Amino acid sequence: MSRELIDLKGLNCPLPVLRANKHIKALGDGAELEAHVTDPAAPDDFRQFCDSTGYAYLSCNKIDNYFAIIIRKQST
Repeated sequence: MSRELIDLKGLNCPLPVLRANKHIKALGDGAELEAHVTDPAAPDDFRQFCDSTGYAYLSCNKIDNYFAIIIRKQST
């Protein structure tokens, strides 16, 4: 399974989710996207994004001064 990393640090809502959405659409089914974000609202924003799109919200970990959020593109 592949995992892509996207650096979204310094961006505020709604930009992290919008950019992640654009990026994950280009990935194949089952691929994972790891987004590094600094916006404190991002974990909830990404959870809501996954709930509305059907993507899987796998994890969110606080690392130093950013969150590492991992989502998976589900097959449709």
